[in-house]
Amino acid sequence: MDLNLAGRRALVTGASTGLGKSTALALAQEGVEVAIASRSQEKLEAARSEIISMVPSAVVHVIPADVTSNEEVASMAAAAEHAMGGVDILVANAGGPPPGNFASTSLDSYGEALQLNLVSTVAMCSALVPAMQQRGWGRVVAITSLSVREPIGTLILSNTARAGLTGFLKTLAREVAPDGITVNSLQPGLHRTPRLEALHENLAEAAAAIPAGFIGDPDDFGRVAAFLCSDFAKFITGAAIPLDGGAAHGLQ
Repeated sequence: MDLNLAGRRALVTGASTGLGKSTALALAQEGVEVAIASRSQEKLEAARSEIISMVPSAVVHVIPADVTSNEEVASMAAAAEHAMGGVDILVANAGGPPPGNFASTSLDSYGEALQLNLVSTVAMCSALVPAMQQRGWGRVVAITSLSVREPIGTLILSNTARAGLTGFLKTLAREVAPDGITVNSLQPGLHRTPRLEALHENLAEAAAAIPAGFIGDPDDFGRVAAFLCSDFAKFITGAAIPLDGGAAHGLQ
């Protein structure tokens, strides 16, 4: 299915590995010019090479940045706009904070988690959404977690920060919808990523707990994200969409 995204320009953060990289690949496959960002120049270069090996016509820019710094977020956004002439699509993604529960998590850890998984995306939107409004078209897709829908006891920092981000995105979506901009979040359940492998010792056991019976494919996730960026999804905004193989128990 051609998503009619050729010629658009996207900034994808946390894109050196995992779901961010898969989303950047899916956008490149649709003809989107992509700037990928993360802290590691080396990992970004490897991701760029991988994407180009799969999509030889892809235009991929590498922008090292640490999204826990608002100054680096602003510089990253400016570098992406300079490299591509503007940013039409923002895919905001960042690795999760350390696991822990209430008893094991220090008060100072909350500020760090909020910066990583909430404030960084607010800063990206502050830097890029006004220009989208001026152009009358834009897409913001944030990658959060299924823990926003059903808090996970051992991920209290992620539960807290990403729930706050979901509230921000819903508010922003209603404000900028008249300007041709959609704002959505994707809530991944278990996908085969390096973070999953770090958190789960037995992936077969984890898969058995999913109604679908298998762990998610990051490339499938990327295709869903790319669809949300297309005009076919122009009536979807303010949504928080689970991709979890049926794992969530709740009605919402």
